Amino acid sequence: MRRLSIAEALREAIAEEMRRDERVFCIGEDIGVEGGFGGAFTVTLRLEKEFGHERIIDTPISEIGICGTAIGAAINGMRPIADVQYSDFLFCMMDQLVNQAAKFCFMSGGSVKVPIVMRAPVGATTRGCQHAQSPESYFIHVPGLKIACPSNAYDAKGILKSAVRDDNPVLIFEHKLLYGSKGIRSEKSALSPTSEIPEEEYLVPLGKAKLKREGSDVTILANLLMVYRALEAAEKLEAEGISVEVIDPISLVPFDFETLIRSLEKTNRLIIVHEDTLRGGWGAEVSATITEKFFDTLDAPIIRVAAPDTPVPFAPIMENFYVPNTERIIKAVHKIVGWGK
Repeated sequence: MRRLSIAEALREAIAEEMRRDERVFCIGEDIGVEGGFGGAFTVTLRLEKEFGHERIIDTPISEIGICGTAIGAAINGMRPIADVQYSDFLFCMMDQLVNQAAKFCFMSGGSVKVPIVMRAPVGATTRGCQHAQSPESYFIHVPGLKIACPSNAYDAKGILKSAVRDDNPVLIFEHKLLYGSKGIRSEKSALSPTSEIPEEEYLVPLGKAKLKREGSDVTILANLLMVYRALEAAEKLEAEGISVEVIDPISLVPFDFETLIRSLEKTNRLIIVHEDTLRGGWGAEVSATITEKFFDTLDAPIIRVAAPDTPVPFAPIMENFYVPNTERIIKAVHKIVGWGK
């Protein structure tokens, strides 16, 4: 066992998959520049030394070009891993992702596969509203795309390896504050959620959530950075005698409702926490499904803790107000536990 950060674990996953399968290659901006950072957040650092620039391919600043090239290569039998410097730039390639990558398999009766992996950092880190969004919900709406959002190094490595081997297009969202707090591209206020990573190969399946903390009074469903905010809130609430269960979905499409329902049958209360805006966030879809299909498991209305319906502010004090924090989660728990008493 070794302890790796998320950035290190992703880098190791890429290297392992490239050694295993010569069809795997990486494409993106500044991912293999000599003396560079290895992409915006060091994930591909020094991989070009082992695999060369024919498989670690630097591109111009053209997200449309990156995505189009990746789709074309995938259709022709390759397995590209595309690096998007910021998830906000996915909107530059929406036609390719939504109208092409997601639909080719369906339109061809299953004869055309598009096995691309699109890695994209999310989250507010004082970069302003065009480099700070959490756009997962835009893509859960698109049939044909799979969506993952690992919150720790163990899951990040295993999910990426599974995604590379999947015949469908997979978007992996990675939070900027979870790559690690050390290194040349570490963020201010970044966490260091290192994990023990086994030497032997392993995979983490898409569509399987993880129980991060057991509890009996309230279930909190949270992804990415919000997993850590939820765990912090749960620890503080334990001192008040409130037992909180925390679930990390890991992937949003496919979504593991089985694990969530098993928790709700015990707690009968659900709070969903995400950094995306409240209106139309992925939590709204989960809430609607639970209400429609599993209403009898609930003793109180579902509460969503999310960002306000505004662009992400640039000023640090406003950004801190914008992103859901531990205190807001605790307040929501107090509210939901109080219902019916």
